[in-house]
Amino acid sequence: MSIEVNQISKVYGSQKALDDVSFTVQRGEIVGFLGPNGAGKSTLMKILTTFLEPDGGEAAVNGHDVRREKKLVQRSVGYLPEHNPLYLDLYVKEYLEFNAGVYGVPPSRIEEVISITGLTPERHKKIGQLSKGYRQRVGLATALLHDPEVLILDEPTTGLDPNQLVEIRRVIREAGRNKTVFLSTHILQEVEAICDRVIIIDKGKIVADNKIDRLADAQEQILEVEFSAPVRADQLSTLPMLVSHELEGSIWTLTFAADRDMRPEIFDFATAQNLKILQIVQRTKNLEHVFREKTS
Repeated sequence: MSIEVNQISKVYGSQKALDDVSFTVQRGEIVGFLGPNGAGKSTLMKILTTFLEPDGGEAAVNGHDVRREKKLVQRSVGYLPEHNPLYLDLYVKEYLEFNAGVYGVPPSRIEEVISITGLTPERHKKIGQLSKGYRQRVGLATALLHDPEVLILDEPTTGLDPNQLVEIRRVIREAGRNKTVFLSTHILQEVEAICDRVIIIDKGKIVADNKIDRLADAQEQILEVEFSAPVRADQLSTLPMLVSHELEGSIWTLTFAADRDMRPEIFDFATAQNLKILQIVQRTKNLEHVFREKTS
C-alpha cells in the first residue's frame, strides 16, 4: 500500500479541518483529491508529507508512519505544494543541483529530470525569468529528483494556460507509469484526463471515493430542456422521479433517478402545461455533476 489514512483528524481552533478521514491508495494508482476551498485537501497533504501532525488517527506513506518515521516518509515522497517555493535568483540547473545535494542524488539525475519535465530550453535561465508554467515544471523536476515512489501534488496546474496544461498533464501522466500519484486540483477536466480514481472531500469528510468510470450513477439521467414559456420549479415537481432541477438562462437541467428514457414524460408535461419544447438534450453525467452533488 502506498498511502494509508486511518481516521485522521485535524482541528484549527473551533474548526475541524479533517474529521476521521480514512482511505488507502494502491501502488501505481493516479488519484485525484477534490473538494471546495477549505475542504481539508491541503491540510491532509501536509500531514502526508510530515509538514503537519494530525490531532488524531494514523497515516503512513510507503509503510512509514508520518509521525514516527518522518525522514523515511520524506525520502520516499516527491511533494509539490500549492505555493511552489523557489529561489528566484538561482538558475534552473543551479537550483536542481542544490536540491540534488540535499537528496544525495548523482548529477546524471539532474539531466534526466530536466529532460522529463521539458526544461532543456530554460535550464540556463534564472527561475525569476520563467513563466508560471515553467516554474511549475521546476517544482515538478524537484519533486522527481530523488526518484520517489509517491508523488503528492497540490494544485500542480494552477494558473497555467491551455498549452502549459497539456504539457504538465503529460509530465504527470508519464510519471504515473511507475509511481503512485496523489494530486489535488480544481480543474475537473484534468482529473478526468489523468486520474484512475477520485476521492472527494467536503467539510473535512470523505463524501465520494471511486474509480472515475463508476462515479456517475447509471440509474440517473440528465436532460436539458428549453420550454416555449417560463416554467416554475413547483410545476416541475409533478414530474416523476425528478431528483434535482436547475435553471440557467432559459434552460432547465433536470436530473431523474431513472434508468428508462424520461423524454416522453417531459413531452407529456409540456402538453399538460400548454407548452412547446424548443429543445431537449440528453446529457451524460460527468465528474462536474458528481462534484456539485456531493459538495453542495
